[in-house]
Amino acid sequence: MKKVIQFSKGFLPSAIISAVIIVFGIIGFFTKGINLGLDFKPGLVEEVRIAPVAINVTYSGSAKVTLEISNEKLDVVVSGTGAENETKSFAFHEYPTVADLAKGISSVADVKAEVLADATEPSYTVFFNSAVSTQLSKEPVCIYAKSSDVTVDDVRAALSELKGISIKKIGSGSAASFQIRMSADSEEVTGASLQNDVMTKLEAKFGANKVAVIKTDFIGAGFSSSLAIKSAFLLLLTIVCIWIYAAFRFHWDFALGSVIALLHDVCIMFTFIIWSNMEFTTTVLAAILTIIGYSINATVVILDRVRDNLSMQKVTKFNEILNKSLSDTLARSILTTVTTLFAVVSLYIFTTGSIKDFALAVIVGLFSGCYSSMFISSGFISAGRKNWKPEFGVHHSEKSMKKGVLQMDSGVTV
Repeated sequence: MKKVIQFSKGFLPSAIISAVIIVFGIIGFFTKGINLGLDFKPGLVEEVRIAPVAINVTYSGSAKVTLEISNEKLDVVVSGTGAENETKSFAFHEYPTVADLAKGISSVADVKAEVLADATEPSYTVFFNSAVSTQLSKEPVCIYAKSSDVTVDDVRAALSELKGISIKKIGSGSAASFQIRMSADSEEVTGASLQNDVMTKLEAKFGANKVAVIKTDFIGAGFSSSLAIKSAFLLLLTIVCIWIYAAFRFHWDFALGSVIALLHDVCIMFTFIIWSNMEFTTTVLAAILTIIGYSINATVVILDRVRDNLSMQKVTKFNEILNKSLSDTLARSILTTVTTLFAVVSLYIFTTGSIKDFALAVIVGLFSGCYSSMFISSGFISAGRKNWKPEFGVHHSEKSMKKGVLQMDSGVTV
């Protein structure tokens, strides 16, 4: 006979621990707030690197020539009038230094590349200013190769006169960049004006042509507020639909226990997001919705076993049914969580950016979902059925089945 674990002894302690964590999250919400991403907060998000120019590239011909950089090479794309359409590639392993790369670029007709920084710098570190066109002309196009030894405090000092701005350092050493967030106070404020304000201050501090924009995003106030409202509605609608589904499939108190477990998981994830200062984006919202689906699936498996055991177990206390059902499904709950974690942890280790945040949020949600399915949902149902009697609380489908069996035994046609 399979050993029955007394899960019911952990219902109250689990509820207290969860309540403390959620209260901690509420305190964080009012003291720290949520680090809203650009999707939910109007304004500018710009990533810049402070670096001297490594190579100046000019072109004196009549064709259209542009530069493109990938992880493995730099391409010179020639097209248009006065030249044969072609792409000349300079792989970094074949041109290992900035000097070698400049020499290769200069081999293209009418193109001149002048080295201005350390010629021995590795070529694979080169990058462009994304805010400037890479189409060549007589005006030089700058190629950068190494970030300066600028600290986040230096950048904050340069932008100290701007309001509603926050700065975070990304990476370290020669690959360091700075993420600059600047809020938009009204719908009249444009991304171009905010970007111009930031660039003007940075160039005044560090010098012209020494600030390279890696990427820029801007979202208006109207769109961000609309997206936030729709996201909140989507989250609420998802929970309501799950409640309706669970109420039809199980008892109303089973359904309510499932929804409380879902709300618990959402609160736990928000607590983590707040105190870890994770940027709340649509990707993180997707992680929350993913966990809601995962958690209700785990809860339904347990409640299905509870419903089966209602008609099979000869017991006097409802906690005995819960303990038996949780023990029966324990291995399944743990194995499902662990196998899912293998994939999600891999995502967290081997990815960057928003996908890494998604994976981290899902990892927290997986633990919370497994825990809430076993203790929070079951604990609420246990509290609601404190005065349960064996003949009460049987699901309507079980009642119909039992009634049919009795009538058939008595010789009455059903």
